[in-house]
Parts: sequence; structure tokens; C-alpha cells
Amino acid sequence: MVEADYHSTRRDYLSGSLSRADLDPNPVIQFAKWMDLALSYPILDATAAALATANQQGRPSVRIVLLKHFDDSGFTWYTDKRSEKGRDLAENPWAELAFYWRELDRQLRVAGQVEVLPDALNDAYFLERPPGSRYAAAASVQSSVIESRAVLEARVADLQERFPEENVPRPADWGGYRLIPDRFEFWQGRESRLHDRFRYSSRPDGWQIERLNP
Repeated sequence: MVEADYHSTRRDYLSGSLSRADLDPNPVIQFAKWMDLALSYPILDATAAALATANQQGRPSVRIVLLKHFDDSGFTWYTDKRSEKGRDLAENPWAELAFYWRELDRQLRVAGQVEVLPDALNDAYFLERPPGSRYAAAASVQSSVIESRAVLEARVADLQERFPEENVPRPADWGGYRLIPDRFEFWQGRESRLHDRFRYSSRPDGWQIERLNP
């Protein structure tokens, strides 16, 4: 039997506070402020977020993705649509992103419905990726079983031979998703676990802001 006890593993959160007066009425602007600060810190992969999805039966799955773009229309990442997250979203197009910046004692959640990006945007971003990443995307059927790493590397080598000018085409099943938010939550860790939490909820007349218990 394997067993571990982490009851005594803890620390206090002393980085700052968050009040209603600090918040912009627009949660996307507030998100931008927090993201800009995170990017200005020595935080590795500040744009990384946990993406939670669930299939048609309600079974959840979660993984880390990299945010590539956001604006008033939503939050975008790219992946293989044949992956587990792609299959989940095809069955149940609702998801949530969670950002965690330990150095700032901050957590940020964004939830909403997800849509598939058009091919024009997928093509444009695919061409921006480093050549190695393009070959990798074309060689992999993400989340599917593969016999060995040697098989994967052989696929990449074959693509490099067939497309020596680094013009490997974007796979038809590789592309982007946009989460259209209807809820945000901004969490600031505080001393003695009396955290500051504020939720933005979409309403017909704008965004409602509420303080939540920690």
C-alpha cells in the first residue's frame, strides 16, 4: 500500500488583497490587468491554464493548455480536435479555464461555451508556429495509442523528407477553439485562508459582480 500524509504542508498567502473598488466593470479588462502583471513577473508559462471539459456522460477531464489570444469575443487555444478534449467538446461544448499564478497568490477562472475557430484563423496561426511544432502536429494523432516513440519520430522524419522546405500543411483536424465567457472568478489568496473572491456573471444588462465567501 502507498500512503502519504500532507496535513502539515501549508503556507499562508501574503501577496496582497482584492477589493470591489479594485475591479474593472469589464471582466476582460480585469483579466488583461492580471495577465499583464503575471507576464511582468518571473512566472514560467504565465499563459498556461487548466482546461476542464466533460463528455456527454458528464465524465470530466482536465489538462494544461496555453492561451494564445483573448479579446471581448473570447479566449483561444489550439489543439488536435481528435484529442480527448476535442472529443469532449464535440459532445459537450462547455468548458472552463483556470489560471494559477503562485508567485502572486492568484487564481482566475473563466467559464463558458466553446466554439470552433474558422480555418482561416487556424491556417494563419499554424504558419506562425516553429517548424518543429508544425511537423509534430502533423505527425501526431493526439491522445491515441502509439506503439513507441520510435514510430512517432519516424513519422516526423517522413514528413521532413516529404516537405523539406518546412511547408508541411496543417492537418485538417488541427485547429483552434474559443471559449465565450459567461462567468469569471478572480481569487486573491489572503492570510489565514480569508481569501478575496469575486465572481462576474453575465446578465442581459451587463456583468454582475458579487463577492464570494472564501
